Amino acid sequence: MTTESQPDIGALMTASVPMARTLNLRYLETSAERVVVELPDQSEYHNHVGGPHAGAMFTLAESASGAITLAAFADQLSRAVPLPVHVEMDFKKLAKGVLTATAELGRPAAEVVAELDRGERPEFPVKVALTRADGAVTGEMTIVWTLRPND
Repeated sequence: MTTESQPDIGALMTASVPMARTLNLRYLETSAERVVVELPDQSEYHNHVGGPHAGAMFTLAESASGAITLAAFADQLSRAVPLPVHVEMDFKKLAKGVLTATAELGRPAAEVVAELDRGERPEFPVKVALTRADGAVTGEMTIVWTLRPND
């Protein structure tokens, strides 16, 4: 789902991020408030216990965080580039089958833009929950992003 004023973030991510294409990620919801991305169950990306490899799970979560960053700050891209700064990921339960990543900003976008307006290099967390089809949370990621001014 996109809004009329927003670019199609899912299509943009699929076109510009080869790993998103490789894993066949599906962007189910892309707004500045929330992004939902799905990783299909694909045996070629399984680990030794038959679930998605940790690298695929990381890519799913990081892609969701990047998509919400683009959606929330699309109007700032002419003056700043979003970059990841720090990532922390916890694996909670065995992941099996289709996984879904849900990303939400950890700070109001307006605060981040206000810092950018003051000439600062703002940082903001994005929180991502990974869930399997039964709703169980299999992993959580917090990725801190920055908007680096194009000076």
